[in-house]
Amino acid sequence: MTTSNPILKKLGLAPDDRAVVLHVDDMGNMQGTVDAYGELLDAGVISSAAVMVPCPWFPAAAEFCRAQASHPNLDMGVHLTVTSEYSGYRWGPISTSDRQSGLLDDDGYMHGLAAPFQRQAAVAAVRQELRAQIERALAAGIDITHIDSHMGSLFHPKFINDYVDLALEYNVPAFLPREVDMFLFEEAHADLMARIPQWEERGLPLFDFATILPLNEATNRRETLFRILGSLPPGLSYLMLHPTKDTPELRQVSPVDWPCRVADYETFRDPALRQSVEAQGLHVIGMRDLRDLMRGGEN
Repeated sequence: MTTSNPILKKLGLAPDDRAVVLHVDDMGNMQGTVDAYGELLDAGVISSAAVMVPCPWFPAAAEFCRAQASHPNLDMGVHLTVTSEYSGYRWGPISTSDRQSGLLDDDGYMHGLAAPFQRQAAVAAVRQELRAQIERALAAGIDITHIDSHMGSLFHPKFINDYVDLALEYNVPAFLPREVDMFLFEEAHADLMARIPQWEERGLPLFDFATILPLNEATNRRETLFRILGSLPPGLSYLMLHPTKDTPELRQVSPVDWPCRVADYETFRDPALRQSVEAQGLHVIGMRDLRDLMRGGEN
């Protein structure tokens, strides 16, 4: 990081403070995510989440958000989804079934990986799909706090401008970095780096660092968490986790990494965890805090 992130000052923090968003990915992709989020919301440790609108459990997630609309910890964005990664559990676009859009694979679902999506998808069709997902979330009664990108699929020169433009249009933050030295942005590094000053000048809060609780080792989860938190640099960081309750659906759909998803749920159930995190000198914030800054402090 070469300069202090201006968002720190707006948050009332010092230039060398460390702030972190503890973010739940993949809300609504399976039933266990909805139940897990409900418990973690009450625990008060996590500070943000994002829902996958095209997925089968989106209606249940939306119903939960409506029922908990007054909950002080509710902070729900849209996990913009253009890929469908599970071989036996698929979903498709909500805006079109036209194969000419490039949004569908040979089986009629979204592409399983980011690369074929990025090669084949038409920019206009992607823009239409992203808008449709945001609008469906709003229509379902979700007070969206931000947008982000499932599997980093939109972090590509073809689609990044529309991603940013939609965030500004809806006056919500988009998950974006100030430094492009993270796994989501390995491709098209120079092109994306050149756009960072423009994004910041347009009023988007940007992150200095992003990482993920790994999905390949479920043991010693708390120790792994604190090792990651201890390594976070000064500035604004974003830690992704995937908490899910242990269900037959989860084990069937995600047979490799389900233990890690359950471990995230178990780890973040402890209400005392937040005090332990803050004792590390970290300021836990939510995406709602960043949205309020964009909107001049309005709730």
